[in-house]
Amino acid sequence: MKITGAVLDSVGTASRPYAESKPLRITELDLADPGPDEVLIKVRAAGLCHSDLSVVDGNRPRPTPMLLGHEASGVIEKVGEKVTDLAVGQQVSTVFLPRCGECANCRTNGKLPCIPGSKVNNEATLVGGHMRLTEDGSEIFHHVGVSGFATHAVLHRSSVVPVGDDVPPAIAAVLGCAVLTGGGAVINAGTPEDGDDVIVVGLGGVGMAALITAISLRKGKVIGVDANESKLKRALELGADEAYTPEQVAEQGIKAPIVVEAAGHPRAFETAFAATGVGGRTVTVGLPAPDAQSCITPLTLTAEARTVIGSYLGSAVPAEDIPVYERLWREEGLPVEELITSTIGLEDINLALDKLADGEAVRQIIVFED
Repeated sequence: MKITGAVLDSVGTASRPYAESKPLRITELDLADPGPDEVLIKVRAAGLCHSDLSVVDGNRPRPTPMLLGHEASGVIEKVGEKVTDLAVGQQVSTVFLPRCGECANCRTNGKLPCIPGSKVNNEATLVGGHMRLTEDGSEIFHHVGVSGFATHAVLHRSSVVPVGDDVPPAIAAVLGCAVLTGGGAVINAGTPEDGDDVIVVGLGGVGMAALITAISLRKGKVIGVDANESKLKRALELGADEAYTPEQVAEQGIKAPIVVEAAGHPRAFETAFAATGVGGRTVTVGLPAPDAQSCITPLTLTAEARTVIGSYLGSAVPAEDIPVYERLWREEGLPVEELITSTIGLEDINLALDKLADGEAVRQIIVFED
């Protein structure tokens, strides 16, 4: 079938502003039917995440040409013959790391990323090495098994999680990345107990999701940290008890037992580590450039009995965790909609990259018309 999508032809070559250089090319592609273990979805909404920007600017090298997008929602239009637990017409959230459920890493209940899932993501194919996208007969690579910046997508069954029809498409999209990753960094990796304060460093989409999740737990104070004053103001509006710049955190010696770093920058990690109290946990969920380095004092880990935890995809099992956040949104008022800065059309995607790079947006959602 013919679809329209946003293709990146080369990594790290486009100059700013992206609105002028247009690294993402809107074009018509051919999408093959789903295989036995796959589904075809009509994409309804897709979020622009910093991980997409990191492919464009070269911080997350991927094979090209590639159809980008990994945080999306849609409605199933076809199911493969081996997919017996999903039906046409069902709404799903996409997940950017397929899980086999059988490897040694999958047996850690989300603590470690799936081994074969990570392999196919790095190879930019679907599970099984399949490629379903072409342009004029040439193959187009898949972005972490999703490629959601398009009108339709074919995904492996393990890359989608069903959500209720009452969930707005934009909410369903961010449940699968921002909320799953940020919320999981708090709940699954940080595991705050009653009275534990939580600091979140970096208030982008994932950081804000971590913030609202921590607020919803009502364990202790929740403190937002960011260099952008508008994001600090927003954190307070969402219910954070306090909000500071990194410099203010250092000057005032602010600390907490649980600190989540969600900026994906080495200086942010250093800020988070320095703000972690004795016996505390520093959870890093951001994705910096591959060659980025941070400087910490190893003695502090021993002398203060500290723990540093890497959390990928919120240390989550998506099929189990997404329904939890869906319930928190529906029944307990988790304000997921507050993460959404604006809705845009696919044609606005390059300008949206600029806004994301400049820190002007939390989540911009591409809305696909029916």
